This record gives sequence, C-alpha cells and structure tokens, in this order.
Amino acid sequence: MNRIFRPYALLLPLLGFFSCQSSSQQPADLVVYNATVYTVDSTFSKAQAFAVKDGKFLAVGSADDIRGKYKGKQEVDAQGKFIYPGFYDAHCHFYRYALGLRSADLVGTTSWAEVVSKLTAQRKQYPQAAWLMGRGWDQNDWKVKQFPTKDTLDVLFPNTPVAITRVDGHAVLVNQKALDLAGITARTPISGGVIGRDAQGKLTGLLVDNAVDLVGAKVPEPTPAEADAALLQAQNLCVAVGLTSLADAGLDKGNIDRMENLQKQGKLKLRLYAMLNPTAENKAYYLKQGPVFHDRLTINSFKVYADGALGSRGACLVEPYADRPKETGFLLSTVREYRTLAKELANSKFQMNTHAIGDSANRVILNIYGEALKGQKDRRWRIEHAQVITPADMPKFGQFGIVPSVQPTHATSDMYWAGERLGKERLKTAYAYEELRKQYGQVALGSDFPVEDINPLYGFHSAVARQDAKNFPAGGFQPENALSRPDALRGMTTWAAHAAFEEKQKGSIKPGMAADFVLLDKDLLTAPAPELRGAKVLRTFIAGEQVFEQK
Repeated sequence: MNRIFRPYALLLPLLGFFSCQSSSQQPADLVVYNATVYTVDSTFSKAQAFAVKDGKFLAVGSADDIRGKYKGKQEVDAQGKFIYPGFYDAHCHFYRYALGLRSADLVGTTSWAEVVSKLTAQRKQYPQAAWLMGRGWDQNDWKVKQFPTKDTLDVLFPNTPVAITRVDGHAVLVNQKALDLAGITARTPISGGVIGRDAQGKLTGLLVDNAVDLVGAKVPEPTPAEADAALLQAQNLCVAVGLTSLADAGLDKGNIDRMENLQKQGKLKLRLYAMLNPTAENKAYYLKQGPVFHDRLTINSFKVYADGALGSRGACLVEPYADRPKETGFLLSTVREYRTLAKELANSKFQMNTHAIGDSANRVILNIYGEALKGQKDRRWRIEHAQVITPADMPKFGQFGIVPSVQPTHATSDMYWAGERLGKERLKTAYAYEELRKQYGQVALGSDFPVEDINPLYGFHSAVARQDAKNFPAGGFQPENALSRPDALRGMTTWAAHAAFEEKQKGSIKPGMAADFVLLDKDLLTAPAPELRGAKVLRTFIAGEQVFEQK
C-alpha cells in the first residue's frame, strides 16, 4: 500500500510549489520575452524581457525573471528580434505633413519637365480642388540647376492658383493666378524674404522665406473633417516606421487643439511636443497659462525662425556665398526683435527653439541666448538645425547650455552641393554633429519631415555612416562628425526626450517609463551600415498598446 501511494505522495509538495508559484505571479497587461532589448538607460544596458502595466514599463530583466514573476493578459514572443524605445523625431512638421498628403509629391524629380508632368497628373486626380499644390522639388537635383519660373504654369493653369513648395519649405513657386489673389506686384515691398524678378523686373513667381507668407495666407484651410482624416492618415505612416513621439515645429493654438481633441478621443495615439509659433495670440494665451505637460502632449516652447535655408540661399552667412560673392543671405527679423522675444521667454517657463542655418544666424542667436539666460544652463533652449557654425561659436553650445537639435539626413542630402555654397573651409564646420555632441554632451535627432523622409532609420544611417541611400560616398561625408551607434540611438530616444524636458517620462525602457517601444528585425548596433536603412519595423507599441504590425 505504501509503495503504491509513495510516488503520489512525492508529487503533492511539488504540486503545491507550482500552485504557489502561479498564484504569486503579479498581473501585467503585457509581457514581452525572448528579445534583445536595448533599454537606452543610463548604462545602455540590455535585457531579454519586460512587463507592462497601465501603459508603463513595470519591470525589465531576464526572460526567466520576468516570466516567473509576471503573468500578462497578453504575452509576446519576440522570437529573438530586437527592441528599442519608441523612436522620437525631435524636429518635424507633422501637421503640415498631414495636410500635404494630398499635394503632388515632387520629391526626387530630376527635371522641371517632370515636375510639370506630376502637377498635370495631380490636377486630373483632383479637378475640383481650389488650389493646385505640390511639395518637394529641388533644382539642385536637376541638370539645369536654376530656379524655375512661372511661365509654363501660367499657360497650363491660367485659372487655377498653383503653389509648389521647394523641398526645404523656404521657397515657393506660384503662378500668376496665385500672385493676383495675393495682391503681389513688382512693387510689393518685402523684408526678410525675396519676391523673384527677372532682369527686366518681371515677376518670376519665385517667393522666398517671408514672401511665402503673402501667398500662404490665401490658401484655404481644410475642413475639420478633412484635417482630422489627414492627421490620422499621417499617424498610420509614422507608426509604421517606428515613430511614437514627434516634436512638431511651429503650431498655432487651433492646430494643437485639433490634435489634442483627437488624442482625447483615443484616435491620435502619437505623443506630441508642440512648438508654438511666436504670434501675439499664442503668446497672450500660453504665457499666461504656462507650459502643458500632459500624458501625450507637451507644450513648452516657442519656435522662431532666424534665417532661411542654404539650398535657396536664404541662410544668413558671416561671409558671402562661395557661388554668389555679393550675397550673404538674411535674417528674417531684426536682432532687436529676437532679443526682445528672448528676454520675454527668459522671464517665462518656456523654451526658445530657433531655426538657425547659416553661421551668422547661429552666432546672433547663440549670443542672444547667452545674454537672456544669464547663466541658467538647464533651460534647454534649442538651436534647430545648427547647420553651419564657425569654430569660434561652437563652444557656446556648452558654455550657455544650448541643445543642438539636428537632422542627420540634411547632411547627406546637401553634401552634393553644400561645398559650392560654402567653400571647402567653411564646410568643415557644417553638419558637425559629433562636435556639437561634444560641446553640449547630447544631440537631439530629427528629420524635419516632410523636408526629408519620415523614416527615422534613414537618419540613424546618415548619422553613423554619413552616407546616402546608395552608401555614397565611400568612407562617409566628413566622417569625423559621424555619431557612434549608441549615441545615435540616444539621440532619437532619450536625448530627444531630454530636449523637451520629458526624459523622466519616456525615451528609455525601464520601470515607470511610458511603454513605447518598437520591434525591429535587425540589430542597429551591429548590423552592417548598408543594411540599416532596410531594417524592417515589425511592431510598434505606444503605452503598451500595439499600434502597428507588419502584415
């Protein structure tokens, strides 16, 4: 009898052990295991698994530890793939990108004839549209590298206003119908911009920087339903490339209210850091209300434009352009106006984030920042782009505590012609991302989309390899300013969050942080550089909720 029951008797304590183990497991909403997890924490540690509860990381560790302690309502076997914090684009134009999805896509066109062909096709597709819009042309990509004129547009579309924006967003070509609607003539005055004229004084249709606003004010706004649909369409494209947070540079209260309303409805999942346009209306409202730090919305800065873009020769340079010895570009406002605004913001709790491309613009703004901040080194005021810096001005980023917010794909998009604009010597301290990192200790990385592609992996590749999509040039463009792979990953996660005062809420995978993460098929830290742009996003999660899965 004893022999018969002895084996069962031995099983009883074991059954009790497993029962206790099961009952002692803590509940979680999600458990992810069998992964290589790059946490991007302070030690850049790696893990195998993590648990999520209530939209935040609950625990991070080994697969045995996490699966032994936590039971998830949902469990994901990552099958040995690679997990990173959700990617954060530290400088983009999400709202503008969304509304532009129904414009003609002119990126990559290789001639003016191709641009015209795409516009004709766009008009056939949307014949009832009040305006014919397009974006993304770049005369530097054409055999004839001259700005186009409106003549062909006047012939093809005499009764439809046309406005097509250059890739950098700082120049627009319009037809005569658009000029007439805006009331622009050869005598229209302009400051901080250019109204293009030919040798005879006739309008060419080219508008640069502040002149763009004269026509932009006449373009009709989309209906609320159209705007909402466009934003959600844009969101789908963003999460498909692993983006979970965006810094939208240059918004008005109405734009923000629309996106916040979609967030409250649970439709817009993306987290947003909104940079305000420094209009009188925005300042009157937000400086009185103070910064906003909600779960998915941060409003803590004003976006200012110091100058234009290098490609359209609107960047403000200390010395003349190498290919236009009589031109130095220009500031878009007066030094006095920048100084007044900086003083006003220094007396508030808001950041000042200034677009500065040319070395003169960067010098002016850095000096004004230093004067206004008076030694406050953790206000995290930002220079957006920080594209051309003199050696004498470079140390001011560290001296004044100024965040360099840069876009690595700008370097690999501009490298073919930037030397023509700047000359060899001045080019050496342009797109100097590693040097900027050394000065401040961090760089925030973005794309400036729709100026560049929305895919953050393109920026990662450009940052570490300093090469374009075809892996040109061999050895990289000014490789001394390439970022290390860990630093590039920090730049698009925790350093981007730091630049927005959000590093305690997101940007790394550790307990208490927002459970935003992305699952990729490649190891960004070890994959050969030519494979980086082709890495596939398999899944994207925001607050522990799956918002994208590759089909």
